[in-house]
Amino acid sequence: MAFSAFMTLISTVFETPVGPMRALASDRALCALEFSLPNRLSRLDTRLARWFGGPPIETGTNAITESTREWLDAYFAGRAADTSGLALDARGAAFEMRVWRALRDIPPGTTKSYGEIAREVGSPGAARAVGLANGANPIAIIVPCHRVIGSNRTLTGYGGGLDRKAWLLAHEERWRPQDSGRLF
Repeated sequence: MAFSAFMTLISTVFETPVGPMRALASDRALCALEFSLPNRLSRLDTRLARWFGGPPIETGTNAITESTREWLDAYFAGRAADTSGLALDARGAAFEMRVWRALRDIPPGTTKSYGEIAREVGSPGAARAVGLANGANPIAIIVPCHRVIGSNRTLTGYGGGLDRKAWLLAHEERWRPQDSGRLF
Protein backbone atom coordinates (compact mmCIF):
# COMPACT_ATOMS: atom_id res chain seq x y z
CA MET A 1 0.00 0.00 0.00
CA ALA A 2 1.53 3.34 -1.00
CA PHE A 3 1.10 6.37 1.21
CA SER A 4 2.23 9.94 0.80
CA ALA A 5 5.39 11.18 2.44
CA PHE A 6 3.18 13.43 4.59
CA MET A 7 1.40 10.58 6.39
CA THR A 8 0.85 11.02 10.13
CA LEU A 9 0.51 7.99 12.35
CA ILE A 10 -1.84 7.90 15.31
CA SER A 11 -0.48 6.26 18.47
CA THR A 12 -2.77 4.58 20.99
CA VAL A 13 -1.87 2.39 23.97
CA PHE A 14 -4.23 -0.48 24.77
CA GLU A 15 -4.30 -2.26 28.11
CA THR A 16 -4.50 -6.01 27.49
CA PRO A 17 -4.27 -9.18 29.60
CA VAL A 18 -0.68 -9.55 28.35
CA GLY A 19 0.28 -5.99 29.22
CA PRO A 20 0.07 -2.62 27.49
CA MET A 21 0.43 -2.59 23.72
CA ARG A 22 1.14 0.38 21.46
CA ALA A 23 -0.82 0.62 18.21
CA LEU A 24 0.24 2.89 15.36
CA ALA A 25 -2.16 3.51 12.51
CA SER A 26 -2.54 5.72 9.50
CA ASP A 27 -6.02 6.76 8.47
CA ARG A 28 -6.10 3.66 6.21
CA ALA A 29 -4.37 0.77 8.03
CA LEU A 30 -2.74 -0.55 11.19
CA CYS A 31 1.04 -0.15 10.85
CA ALA A 32 2.16 -1.59 14.19
CA LEU A 33 0.92 -3.30 17.33
CA GLU A 34 3.76 -3.82 19.74
CA PHE A 35 4.25 -4.79 23.36
CA SER A 36 5.20 -1.74 25.43
CA LEU A 37 8.63 -3.09 26.31
CA PRO A 38 11.66 -0.80 25.89
CA ASN A 39 13.55 -3.17 23.59
CA ARG A 40 10.48 -3.75 21.38
CA LEU A 41 9.57 -0.05 21.16
CA SER A 42 13.12 1.00 20.23
CA ARG A 43 13.15 -1.65 17.45
CA LEU A 44 9.77 -0.36 16.30
CA ASP A 45 11.08 3.22 16.13
CA THR A 46 13.97 2.01 13.95
CA ARG A 47 11.56 0.15 11.64
CA LEU A 48 9.30 3.21 11.37
CA ALA A 49 12.24 5.36 10.34
CA ARG A 50 13.37 2.82 7.74
CA TRP A 51 10.08 1.75 6.22
CA PHE A 52 7.84 4.78 6.79
CA GLY A 53 10.42 7.57 6.59
CA GLY A 54 10.01 8.61 10.22
CA PRO A 55 6.46 9.95 9.98
CA PRO A 56 5.05 12.35 12.55
CA ILE A 57 3.23 10.52 15.34
CA GLU A 58 0.30 11.96 17.27
CA THR A 59 -1.38 10.48 20.31
CA GLY A 60 -5.06 9.79 19.80
CA THR A 61 -7.49 7.46 18.12
CA ASN A 62 -8.97 7.03 14.67
CA ALA A 63 -11.21 4.50 12.93
CA ILE A 64 -8.31 2.06 12.47
CA THR A 65 -7.24 2.13 16.12
CA GLU A 66 -10.87 1.73 17.17
CA SER A 67 -11.32 -1.34 14.94
CA THR A 68 -8.07 -2.70 16.38
CA ARG A 69 -9.36 -2.14 19.92
CA GLU A 70 -12.62 -3.93 19.03
CA TRP A 71 -10.69 -6.87 17.57
CA LEU A 72 -8.42 -7.09 20.64
CA ASP A 73 -11.43 -6.98 22.97
CA ALA A 74 -13.12 -9.83 21.06
CA TYR A 75 -9.87 -11.83 20.87
CA PHE A 76 -9.07 -11.55 24.57
CA ALA A 77 -12.69 -12.30 25.50
CA GLY A 78 -12.39 -15.52 23.47
CA ARG A 79 -15.15 -14.51 21.05
CA ALA A 80 -13.17 -14.17 17.79
CA ALA A 81 -9.71 -14.44 16.28
CA ASP A 82 -10.37 -13.82 12.57
CA THR A 83 -8.09 -11.01 11.35
CA SER A 84 -9.25 -10.91 7.74
CA GLY A 85 -11.29 -7.74 8.25
CA LEU A 86 -8.36 -5.70 9.58
CA ALA A 87 -6.51 -3.34 7.24
CA LEU A 88 -2.76 -3.84 7.78
CA ASP A 89 0.28 -1.97 6.46
CA ALA A 90 3.27 -3.96 7.75
CA ARG A 91 6.34 -2.94 5.79
CA GLY A 92 9.55 -4.87 5.50
CA ALA A 93 11.93 -6.70 3.20
CA ALA A 94 10.46 -9.07 0.61
CA PHE A 95 11.35 -12.18 2.64
CA GLU A 96 9.84 -10.70 5.82
CA MET A 97 6.63 -9.92 3.96
CA ARG A 98 6.40 -13.53 2.68
CA VAL A 99 6.89 -14.86 6.20
CA TRP A 100 4.30 -12.48 7.67
CA ARG A 101 1.76 -13.57 5.02
CA ALA A 102 2.45 -17.21 5.93
CA LEU A 103 1.96 -16.40 9.62
CA ARG A 104 -1.49 -15.02 8.92
CA ASP A 105 -2.40 -18.41 7.41
CA ILE A 106 -1.74 -20.25 10.71
CA PRO A 107 -5.19 -20.81 12.22
CA PRO A 108 -5.75 -19.92 15.87
CA GLY A 109 -5.32 -22.94 18.09
CA THR A 110 -2.57 -24.40 15.91
CA THR A 111 1.18 -23.97 15.59
CA LYS A 112 3.86 -24.47 12.95
CA SER A 113 7.61 -24.76 13.21
CA TYR A 114 10.10 -22.28 11.81
CA GLY A 115 11.15 -24.97 9.33
CA GLU A 116 7.57 -25.50 8.14
CA ILE A 117 7.20 -21.77 7.50
CA ALA A 118 10.55 -21.72 5.67
CA ARG A 119 9.33 -24.48 3.33
CA GLU A 120 6.00 -22.71 2.81
CA VAL A 121 7.69 -19.48 1.71
CA GLY A 122 9.91 -21.36 -0.73
CA SER A 123 13.12 -21.22 1.30
CA PRO A 124 13.69 -24.66 2.80
CA GLY A 125 16.60 -24.53 5.19
CA ALA A 126 15.92 -20.90 6.11
CA ALA A 127 14.39 -21.59 9.52
CA ARG A 128 16.76 -19.11 11.20
CA ALA A 129 15.80 -16.42 8.69
CA VAL A 130 12.15 -17.13 9.47
CA GLY A 131 13.00 -16.60 13.14
CA LEU A 132 14.56 -13.23 12.32
CA ALA A 133 11.51 -12.24 10.26
CA ASN A 134 9.28 -13.27 13.18
CA GLY A 135 11.33 -11.06 15.48
CA ALA A 136 10.91 -8.14 13.07
CA ASN A 137 7.12 -8.55 12.88
CA PRO A 138 5.67 -5.13 13.76
CA ILE A 139 2.08 -6.31 14.29
CA ALA A 140 2.05 -8.68 17.26
CA ILE A 141 -0.83 -11.11 17.87
CA ILE A 142 -2.70 -10.09 14.69
CA VAL A 143 0.23 -11.33 12.58
CA PRO A 144 0.59 -14.35 14.87
CA CYS A 145 4.31 -14.98 15.24
CA HIS A 146 3.49 -16.47 18.66
CA ARG A 147 2.13 -19.52 16.79
CA VAL A 148 5.61 -20.47 15.55
CA ILE A 149 7.51 -22.98 17.66
CA GLY A 150 10.70 -25.03 17.48
CA SER A 151 10.89 -28.19 15.40
CA ASN A 152 10.99 -30.19 18.64
CA ARG A 153 7.63 -28.57 19.61
CA THR A 154 9.15 -26.33 22.27
CA LEU A 155 8.53 -22.64 22.77
CA THR A 156 11.42 -20.66 21.39
CA GLY A 157 11.98 -16.97 20.79
CA TYR A 158 9.28 -14.37 21.15
CA GLY A 159 9.80 -10.61 21.24
CA GLY A 160 7.15 -10.25 23.93
CA GLY A 161 8.78 -12.95 26.07
CA LEU A 162 8.12 -16.66 26.33
CA ASP A 163 5.64 -16.13 29.18
CA ARG A 164 3.41 -14.07 26.85
CA LYS A 165 3.83 -16.60 24.05
CA ALA A 166 2.74 -19.43 26.36
CA TRP A 167 -0.21 -17.35 27.61
CA LEU A 168 -1.37 -16.55 24.05
CA LEU A 169 -1.13 -20.18 22.95
CA ALA A 170 -3.01 -21.36 26.05
CA HIS A 171 -5.65 -18.69 25.38
CA GLU A 172 -6.03 -19.97 21.80
CA GLU A 173 -6.63 -23.57 22.90
CA ARG A 174 -10.36 -22.74 22.65
CA TRP A 175 -9.95 -22.57 18.84
CA ARG A 176 -7.83 -25.73 18.48
CA PRO A 177 -9.36 -28.21 16.04
CA GLN A 178 -10.57 -31.32 17.86
CA ASP A 179 -8.56 -33.68 15.64
CA SER A 180 -5.24 -31.87 16.07
CA GLY A 181 -2.48 -32.73 18.48
CA ARG A 182 -1.08 -30.53 21.19
CA LEU A 183 0.03 -26.98 20.41
CA PHE A 184 3.53 -27.47 21.82
